Amino acid sequence: MTTQEFQNAVLRWFYVSGRDNLPWQKNISAYSVWISEIMLQQTRVSTVIPYFESFVRRFPDVSELSNASIDEVLHYWTGLGYYARARNLHRTALIVANQLGGCFPSEIETLTKLPGIGRSTAGAIRSIAFKKPGAILDGNVKRVLARFAAIEGWPGHTRPLKNLWSISEELTPTQNTDSFSQAMMDLGATVCISQPKCHLCPLTRGCKAFSSGTQQKYPGKKPKKRLPVKKTYFLMIHNEKLGYLLRKNKSHGIWGGLWVFPQISKMEELDLILRDLGLKFIKSRTLALSRHTFSHYHLDYLPVLINATGLKEKTILKECKERWYNPKSPVLLGMPAPVVSLLEQLNN
Repeated sequence: MTTQEFQNAVLRWFYVSGRDNLPWQKNISAYSVWISEIMLQQTRVSTVIPYFESFVRRFPDVSELSNASIDEVLHYWTGLGYYARARNLHRTALIVANQLGGCFPSEIETLTKLPGIGRSTAGAIRSIAFKKPGAILDGNVKRVLARFAAIEGWPGHTRPLKNLWSISEELTPTQNTDSFSQAMMDLGATVCISQPKCHLCPLTRGCKAFSSGTQQKYPGKKPKKRLPVKKTYFLMIHNEKLGYLLRKNKSHGIWGGLWVFPQISKMEELDLILRDLGLKFIKSRTLALSRHTFSHYHLDYLPVLINATGLKEKTILKECKERWYNPKSPVLLGMPAPVVSLLEQLNN
């Protein structure tokens, strides 16, 4: 199958069977492509749709996003995970709004200099929003090309990734770039899936994995690694008048910039925490042990509900890094899913 035949087959399939009802496919702009591509990284389409719709309602353009506080941006991201994506969105919005005149660049090299925009996201913005040639290689496209060309190895490793990029660049057309990019993503998302629907695929004539019956061999699997387990206590310090005490994490690292419960590694540290806060212990209750899994470790956390009273009963406690939060009168704060879930559980 020649490059031209590959392109034509993909486009013909797309015009008949491709998706056209996703929210980011309406009123297409560099902004909407950017937001959707960042949200779709390591996240399913069905999960992203309501988040995308809510996010662009509140932040309809890069100016609105740049003018928002990071707390509000993280609030609208709560539950999507990988919060560095949201922090990078805000950083890029500030750069585009304040340094680039509110307009996204169309060149790959310039786009990839913006926080959080990698080579594939840049290619999607260039090809879909600007209708210029731009190769893409998200997870779905990797699967299509790995099977089509029988590329050995896990795409996260350097050699197979380099090979896949080379193929993607070669196959990227100079015309109909928006349709082609969307077609490749759709093909990987709806046909060339984990259990491929080869009878629906327009590329079987040239697909090496199909011809050899080795579809399940590609792409290569990520090497398995046993995740370590870390343990912590969530101190849900509660004041009857003010609500629950939250602390803001540093802007980087796990749950960076999010508001969380104070954490300790052993209960003997509780007295020191309360003394530091100027609070007096009244009573406590332990809730069920739960686990939250990150990409590189499991976090087992034991929530301890602590009723306290004391001198520092005010909204802002320590340099705006601590505050009382009342679920009955919520404010827009970015909080990780376990914190949101616990607050909802206790507020019901």
